[in-house]
Amino acid sequence: MKLDDVKKLHLKRYREEFGHFLVEGEHLVLELQKAAFNNPLLRGCELYVTPSHENWRSPFKTHLIGASHMSQVADTKNPQGIVALVPILPTAPVRDGERAIYLHEIQDPGNLGTILRTLAWFGNLRCLLGPGSVDPYNPKVVRASAGAIFHVPIEIDVPLAALRERFPRIACLDMQGESVHSPQFKLFDCYVFGNEARGVPRQQLTALGVQPYTIGGIGAIESLNVAATVNMCVYELNRRVG
Repeated sequence: MKLDDVKKLHLKRYREEFGHFLVEGEHLVLELQKAAFNNPLLRGCELYVTPSHENWRSPFKTHLIGASHMSQVADTKNPQGIVALVPILPTAPVRDGERAIYLHEIQDPGNLGTILRTLAWFGNLRCLLGPGSVDPYNPKVVRASAGAIFHVPIEIDVPLAALRERFPRIACLDMQGESVHSPQFKLFDCYVFGNEARGVPRQQLTALGVQPYTIGGIGAIESLNVAATVNMCVYELNRRVG
């Protein structure tokens, strides 16, 4: 890909057009290289480095560029001098025993990145993003994921109504419902979480026939942050009793 095209990948429409996104900084590039060791589809990544990283050890094809070009390629104000060009991979097949986490119109890049970190930590979890959600390949999401984006299967623009055909058992998080500590909470195939401000339209949840669950608290504030909610629920799904 030409360097001028690489610079355009800060915009979603060009990421979609070229089928690539950017990963910036030493930590993320190291995580990418680890992921590529086990995933052949990532071995075609390319690196763009300034002279400060000219001797960086990598299995990827490497391009040396100047600081002025790096400032245009990088998304951060003070680039570290190393950026990777990464292909957007096709959706991975569903694995045995895999559960799905559905996010309805999630907007905050930090929230999505944090959620991806949690899903990668516990494993065997798929992230489904509803239409209108933040782009998972947005540079802020990629940074917040701390490399988790290379390990979690992601599907985008999944309609909420489509869940009924795919998953026989669907749960959602709600202010009213059974406790997530209930043994039945672990029996579902898909867990639905709502938009940061608006949640999920109740009419649509009713049409899906979802089972509501709640995280107990003293109720001193209106609600929990969506990333915190997902984190606690996924922990509960993996918690062993006794």
